[in-house]
Amino acid sequence: MISSDETKALETACPLARALGVEVEVRPRMHENDRSATGFLPPHEFEKVADEFFANPSRSVRGWETAEDAQKRIVDEVDTCLRGGTDGDVLFVGHGGVGTLLFCALSGNRIDRRFDQGPGGGGCWFAFGIEHRKPTHGWQPMEMLTSAFA
Repeated sequence: MISSDETKALETACPLARALGVEVEVRPRMHENDRSATGFLPPHEFEKVADEFFANPSRSVRGWETAEDAQKRIVDEVDTCLRGGTDGDVLFVGHGGVGTLLFCALSGNRIDRRFDQGPGGGGCWFAFGIEHRKPTHGWQPMEMLTSAFA
């Protein structure tokens, strides 16, 4: 299991790793898109800025990392993690924004928020084949993750 070093990701990765009997490898470059220029934004304002982030992927919106730069970083990090080959499945635990950017890249779609996870508070996941790096399905609620391991 590979996780971002951000608290939110580790709070998901650690219990999953315990349940699966695996170790967590922490990878700092898997962080969410850098939004430190604005800090916390109220939900309504955040959604407006996030819409701009996805709609203008080559432009920094209010000082945020560009969507293109964040996508390159997350794709490069996933490629680095998988480059040496694996003995089975790999579970990446990260963040919604860069997860959407990864999904867009793997599915061959341009950056677009319509490929985002959608509403909900429990998180989402998608699967992709290691060899071909193509999603096998779209976003699923976290609650469906256990059925993937059955």
